[in-house]
This record gives sequence, C-alpha cells and structure tokens, in this order.
Amino acid sequence: MGIVEAILLTVITAATPLVLAAIGELVTERSGVLNLGVEGMMIMGAALAFAATQVTGSPYIGILAGIVCGALFSLLFGFLTLTLVANQVATGLALTILGLGISGQIGEPYVGMSGIKLQPIVIPVLADIPFIGPLLFRQDLIFYISIALIIGVHWFLFHSRAGLKLRAIGDSHGSAHALGIHVIRTRYLAVMFGGACAGLAGAQLSLVYTPQWVENMSAGRGWIALALVVFASWRPGRVLAGGYLFGAVSISQLHAQALGIGIPSQFLSALPYAATIVVLILISHNRRVTLINTPASLGKPFVPDR
Repeated sequence: MGIVEAILLTVITAATPLVLAAIGELVTERSGVLNLGVEGMMIMGAALAFAATQVTGSPYIGILAGIVCGALFSLLFGFLTLTLVANQVATGLALTILGLGISGQIGEPYVGMSGIKLQPIVIPVLADIPFIGPLLFRQDLIFYISIALIIGVHWFLFHSRAGLKLRAIGDSHGSAHALGIHVIRTRYLAVMFGGACAGLAGAQLSLVYTPQWVENMSAGRGWIALALVVFASWRPGRVLAGGYLFGAVSISQLHAQALGIGIPSQFLSALPYAATIVVLILISHNRRVTLINTPASLGKPFVPDR
C-alpha cells in the first residue's frame, strides 16, 4: 500500500501542470482562438516564478509572478492575432520559441541553485485518513487551485451567461458580433486566462515538481497540454481525467527504472510523447465526434465591421 501511495503522489505532482495548462488552453480555444504558445508561456512562468522566489524568499510570491508573467506574455499573442489579425498558428509557434529563449536568459543566473520548495497544506483530521489523507488533504496550494479551476471552468462554461457568450463566440463569432457580444474583448480575456494558467503550470514545475531552475524544463509539456484539450473534446472534466492519465505515463519511466525493469531509458523518456501521438491518431478516426465538439470558429480571424 505504501508503494501504491508513493506512486500516486508522484502521478499527482506530474499531472498538475498538464491539467493547469490544458484547462487554460481549453477556455482559450472555446473562444475560437488557437494558441500554440502554451509551451513558451509555461517556461516563462517557471523562470519568473523561480527567480521571484529566490529574490523574495517566498514561493507564494513566485506563484503570483508566474501567473502574471504568463498572462502578460499571452497579451503579446493577443495583440498580434486579435488586434493585428496575424496568423494564429505561426504566432503561437513564434511565442514558444521566444519564451524558450527569454526564459534561458532570465534563468541563467539561477542554474545549479537550490530552490525553495512550496510546502504542502496539511488539512487537520482529514490528512490523517489512511491512504486518502496524504493523497488529497496533504497537497500544495497549486494542486488545490487546479481542482478548483476544473470545477470553476465547468460551471462557467455550462452554467453562466458569460460562459454561454464565450461558447457562442467560439462557434460563430460573426453571429455573436451581430447579437452585440464583444468578440475581441472576450477573446482577449480568454487568452489572458489561458496564459495565466500556463504561467501557473510553469510555477508548479520550478517550485513543486523540480524545485530548481533547469533550462527547457517544461520539456514539451505545453504540447502535451494542447493534445490533452483535443483528447478531452473541450470538456473540463475530461481534462482532469486525461491529465492524470498522461501524468501516469510521464512518471512511469521513473518507477520502471527504480524497479529495475530492463527497458532502455531513452524509450521510457519518449513514452509520454509517443502516447500523445497514439491518442491523437485514435481521436482522428472518429471525425464525427471531433467535428461536433470542436469550436467552429477555432483559429479563424475575426475583423469586426467598421
């Protein structure tokens, strides 16, 4: 039981940044905007969160720095694609490359420096419940935020007027504009929310998952988060399930090596990305379900009538 508990704890830690980045991108895509810059926003959040924590000594300020950095970095994407109507795919790719470069410069003074780990929040009584207690009631703040975001986004999208407007924009921005809905403003807010979530996911990497700075430490998790949105069919609840599934695959390499299983480490390292490709192939076979759930205006530019 102790081994199972230890494995599940590492799965939770590995899955949390995927869930955070994916739920932010889900809201962005629900508004009709395709932001492929999740990886860049995530690594920027990781760099700024680690740097802010080292300077102030408080990981909570580091979390705030990661969120703000991700949101501000996403504004650059928003300005280029929503105001200047640049191509969303090309801009997102450029944002990722830019984020990887700038984060390397910001994090260079902190390479090899031991970080300050975000400590778990112990909920009295509940944390003492065998097996379940350590898994659910002795976790860090970012884990609880990720669960709250899943619940909050689900309520927002399917039980609020603002969420209905956002989904209407994603399905038909022209019709939404004709009804008087502020398409560009709503999309800016959705893009900033996605950036803030990606920045928070990056903060989790440098403050919880691996409390130190390593260049390119996001290691493709932003791309997995993008695939996770498609895997979840743009549904928040499925993002949580898919995030933990991908997290389990990601962490399996460490446990396989610890158990002495004779599988090459290079294959185990590539396993999460191979699983991503397999999942996308399986999803592509059911085109009807994909088309039904995909926002109709996803990736399409919108220029309001003057």
